[in-house]
Formats: sequence, structure tokens, C-alpha cells
Amino acid sequence: MTEALLGFGAIFLLALMRVPLAFAMGLVGIAGIGLTRGWNPAVASTAQVVYETGFAYTLSVIPLFILMGNFVARAGLAHELFQAAYAFIGHFRGGLAHATVAACAGFGAICGSSIATAATMSKVAYPSMKKLGYSGALSTGVMAAGGTLGIMIPPSTIMVIYGIITETNIGKLFAAGVIPGVLSALGLMAGIVIITSRDPEHAPPGERTSWPDRWRALRGIWGVALLVVVVLGGIYGGLFTATEGAGFGAFGAFLFALARRRLSWKILLDVLVESARTTAMLFTLLIAATIFANFVNFTTLPGDLKAWITTAGLSPTMIIVAMMGIYVILGTVMEELTMVLLTIPLFFPIVTSLGFDPIWFGVLIVMVVQIGLISPPVGMNLFVLNALIPEVGLGQIFRGCWPFVLVLVMMLGLLIAFPQLSLWLPSLMK
Repeated sequence: MTEALLGFGAIFLLALMRVPLAFAMGLVGIAGIGLTRGWNPAVASTAQVVYETGFAYTLSVIPLFILMGNFVARAGLAHELFQAAYAFIGHFRGGLAHATVAACAGFGAICGSSIATAATMSKVAYPSMKKLGYSGALSTGVMAAGGTLGIMIPPSTIMVIYGIITETNIGKLFAAGVIPGVLSALGLMAGIVIITSRDPEHAPPGERTSWPDRWRALRGIWGVALLVVVVLGGIYGGLFTATEGAGFGAFGAFLFALARRRLSWKILLDVLVESARTTAMLFTLLIAATIFANFVNFTTLPGDLKAWITTAGLSPTMIIVAMMGIYVILGTVMEELTMVLLTIPLFFPIVTSLGFDPIWFGVLIVMVVQIGLISPPVGMNLFVLNALIPEVGLGQIFRGCWPFVLVLVMMLGLLIAFPQLSLWLPSLMK
């Protein structure tokens, strides 16, 4: 147990020295195995992890979903989603904010990345909000929080990684995220209603759109609907695997971008390079986390932690609540994907030994990642928006996101109290 705790301490120390967390985890994992098991086993196990990760067929779903999201963004479908949502609800107070959340949910259904969703919506929604006189705090808070829907509403990169690490069915994980994703979107909209009713100056109402214009706006999102039906419908219906669905989705998004004349050779190269860069980052994190997890599994920490929890006298539900509390706190000081990769080897065996469904726990993990993405001081979505909208100060962005952090924390409590919200749809799958 001492060796594992020293390993965690070494990772945090290296992180404070500004060593990238992927390299910190990998170095500590290799050194830990070398010092406890010998350097030949350390080198051999590291080489095996790199080889197996690089050639794992199931991992090919990650670059394919990333590629699909990049093609969708280039095709301009995010703008049409926003316009369609605004046409129906933009005339209400805070209507632009509601439309942003709805567009984030729709874009999340074909993207799978929180950061990409928030970044795309900052370009699509913020100019309209600024023009109408929305406050900077509400505008950025809504875009940051709405962006987190990209990882709950399937397809989701975080769910794919969780499924691969824990050997959980990815298709069922995707199904489990649908109802929590929709409820999260409704919860964020409820938060907007409360904010704008308490301080109407945050968000003036927009103009009402005529019904003919509304129908025309709906016709513009047929491409999004088709992609969602083909990709997710095929996975849920058992027609093809998640990897095959990602391939269909990436190819379909490419055809849409091509048909809309949004692809030049330069843009195509940019999409491929950006997808490759993101994939390389995720694979580096995944390899490093696996190496470190192997080191932790060689120590007695997992067994000792399980024994301590067993003798602590806590109910299984209280143990889950304590885990989620740890995650929420870690999310304020750590990058979210690294946090998940670092802790899953410790917590997952405990969760399964207590008899909880790994699919339900996976949805809880995604929810705490959502919370971490908008929790100051290191929420990634907040810094993405600060970089893209420098005219809104970071302090203002922090103030704007706190109400939505509370909304997502309440959603987390709801999912813990009612597991069937996550498990009903997966139970219908073959």
C-alpha cells in the first residue's frame, strides 16, 4: 500500500512541476514496477501495453468518432441546430440560452466531445447573445455547461474509454446516457429560467419566429437526424458494433461536408491532422494510465482499500456517495480524463464487489466529469471559452458557471437515488 501511495504522491509532485500528466503517470508506473518487480518486467509490461493499445480493434472507435465530430463541425450542422432551436424558443426570456443548450444536446449526439461542443457553440451562439445584450456571465456559463452534454449524450469518448478499461458493453453504455443526457439538458434550462427570473437583465427576450420559418429551420437539421438514427439506431438495434457505427458516422459526416461544399483539400487536411492530434493525446493518456494501473495492481492498495471499506460499516450507497464526493473534489483541481484513468483501477473493483451495475457506475463517472469540466479553477471548458472569447474575463466565466455546477450536482444525486434512469434503456437491448 505504501508503494502505491508514494506513486500517487510522485504523480502530483510531477504535475506541480508542470510535467504533462500522461508522462507523469507513465514514468511513475514504469519506475514503480521496476523498483517492486524488477526492470526487465517493467520494460516488458510497458512494451506489451503500448503494443496491445496500438493494435486494439475496439479502440479504433475513438478516432472514428473524433473524425465524425470534426466533419460535422466543418459541415456547419451546429449552426443549423442552433437556428432551429432558436426558431422555436428564442422569443422567451433567455431563449437564446435555451436554444444554446438544445443545440449543444443535438451536437453532442453526433460529436462525443465536451470541449469540441463548447468551442463550436462559442462561435455559433455567442455573437447572437452579444448582439441581443446577454450578460457575459450567463452567455459563457450556458455554453460551458451545455458543452458538457457532448460527453453524456451518446456517442461519448469518455464512455468508450471507460467501457474499454472496464470491459463494459459500449453500446449499452451509450443507451444508458440517453435519459440522463436529456434530463441534464432540461435541468440546465430550468437553471436558466431561475437565473433570468431573478435578474431579467441577464437575458432579454428575442423576436418571435413565424411558423413557416420554423418549419424551414427544422428542414435544415435533417442531416443531424439522419446521422443520429443511422449511428445510434444501428448500435442499439444490434445491426452493427460501436466501432462499425463510428465508421458509418464518420463516412456520413464526410459526405455531408462534401455535399455542402464545405471541404477543400486544405480543410480536409486540417480535419485529419486535428483528429490525429486528438487521438494521439487520448492514446498517450490511455497507455500511461494503463501502465500506472498495472503498478497499482501489483501493490496491496486495491485489496487494502476494499478491506477498509468493508470494515468501515458504511452502506453500499453511502460508499458510492463518498466516491462521487471524492470525484467532485478532484474535478476542481485535476484534468477530468486523467482523473478518471487514475482512479478507475481503484474504485471499479470495489463497485463491482458491492454488486452495483458497471453501466450505472459508468454514467455516474460521466456525470462527475461533466461537473469537473465547469468547476473552477481548472475546468477545461472554462479555459476553452476564455481563449475563444477573451473579451469576457475568466472571473466572469467562473461566476456564470456556478449555478450550472449546482444543477449538475443535483442531477448526480438523482442518478444515484434512481439507478433505473440509467439502466432502463440498456435493459431493452439484446
